[in-house]
Amino acid sequence: MTTQIETAPANRPNPDGSVLNVTGLDVYYGESHILRQVDLNVFPGQMVCLIGRNGVGKTTFLKTVMGLLTPRQGQIVYANQGINRLTPDRRAKLGIGYVPQGREIIPRLTVKENLLLGQEALSKGKGKSTAELLDRVYDLFPVLKDMLWRMGGDLSGGQQQQLAIGRALMGDPKLLVLDEPTEGIQPSIILEIEAAVKRIIAETGMSVLLVEQHLHFVRQADWYYAMQRGGIVATGPTAELSKDVIQQFLSV
Repeated sequence: MTTQIETAPANRPNPDGSVLNVTGLDVYYGESHILRQVDLNVFPGQMVCLIGRNGVGKTTFLKTVMGLLTPRQGQIVYANQGINRLTPDRRAKLGIGYVPQGREIIPRLTVKENLLLGQEALSKGKGKSTAELLDRVYDLFPVLKDMLWRMGGDLSGGQQQQLAIGRALMGDPKLLVLDEPTEGIQPSIILEIEAAVKRIIAETGMSVLLVEQHLHFVRQADWYYAMQRGGIVATGPTAELSKDVIQQFLSV
């Protein structure tokens, strides 16, 4: 007999003070209903993980937060500002950094050129200098400093993921959105990425929203939301992540 999984409403935190507050989100592809009344909050300095099997709508949710998809219903509020009508570039300039699934670095640009592209998200006249931002990335991912003039396409999968995260950090975001950051990466690099993400949260107070299947990384988060058939069906602190939830939403 399995333990009943606690449903989302019982554990839902108060949205006051959240960096990201999503309520009642409905998203369609054509007439296919993909996301169903999704509620989710991310608070300052918090890592939140969205879990669930393939095809349940996790990437669709992140793309909607970033403005790449338009919801039919619901509200997305970032830093107390409604952003439903803002384009992806405007959301980036407000301070939302995005690392998509598959990384999408530019293969025929050098590592440094890829990193500098991330500065396009900075509002003019605001934020840290290029040197400060680069130093932070090199400190988190020293391998990138040793490969500045190599083409992005020549890097390993793990190095490309570090580059993609570094590029997002060059925009000096307040919320970092990561889609499957450990997919196809060797275990040693996974641990390096985990450590870097935790460190940047501790040092800057940045918030992180990620989609992830790797259990060890999931457990680094403060809070989880479990998605099934486009809706949130369980949520709570990852310290209380039960075997039932793991088996239902993380088992391959």
